[in-house]
Amino acid sequence: MNDSLVIAGKSYDSRLLVGTGKYRDFAQTREAIEASGARIVTVAIRRTNIGQNADEPNLLDVLPPERFTILPNTAGCYTADDAVRTLRLARELLDGHALVKLEVLGDPETLFPNMPETLKAAQTLVKDGFDVMVYCSDDPIQARMLEDIGCVAVMPLASLIGSGMGILNPWNLQLIIEQSRVPVLVDAGVGTASDAAIAMELGCDGVLMNTAIAKAQDPVRMAAAMKKGVEAGREAFLAGRMPKKTYAASPSSPTTGLIGR
Repeated sequence: MNDSLVIAGKSYDSRLLVGTGKYRDFAQTREAIEASGARIVTVAIRRTNIGQNADEPNLLDVLPPERFTILPNTAGCYTADDAVRTLRLARELLDGHALVKLEVLGDPETLFPNMPETLKAAQTLVKDGFDVMVYCSDDPIQARMLEDIGCVAVMPLASLIGSGMGILNPWNLQLIIEQSRVPVLVDAGVGTASDAAIAMELGCDGVLMNTAIAKAQDPVRMAAAMKKGVEAGREAFLAGRMPKKTYAASPSSPTTGLIGR
């Protein structure tokens, strides 16, 4: 069965997207990403060299764009102008690459998104020809506004970036999923494989994570676990879970037709 993730018209055979920051070195980055099975990898343009610093190690040497879709992001940006400028630089470095991840932060401690600046940046980037995947709050109204602007995917947080707290408000995520016509991917807050599975069981189209893998005691093994969690959650969603009941309305084995009755 073909169950690919489709973003901006391109199909991917993995619904797990992973970041490239916080690893011990580029070698561990590559090993963890290989174990995750991810096809889309995010890169913080302000923190990672992809060619802007010629005398430093280049991430693209270990994660070549021929094998992975590089998703430049605006981590560390606090204004729409900074985010737009950063992604225009990324497009030059990646030979016209249009798919980007927008995040405009509102607070350096919580890393919660600044939604007015995010909406402003999204409008500019879409008009400028970018395919914008956007980190946002778990507000269904804001998510709809981003979709109406023309973003190709909305990425509500499950909980704060790097917190590992998992999905704190599944009801809001469900509302966003039900109304959206573009892919919905959980971004931020996933701590372990069960969090990823829950996101997928809710009906999310994918999960993006970085810290949960990079800061695990064994990042490579955790990457493999996250791959399985995403796949299991997607399978469960497609299978359709049994209805929840306050008590067992019927036994799991029939009582009619038993010998002696």
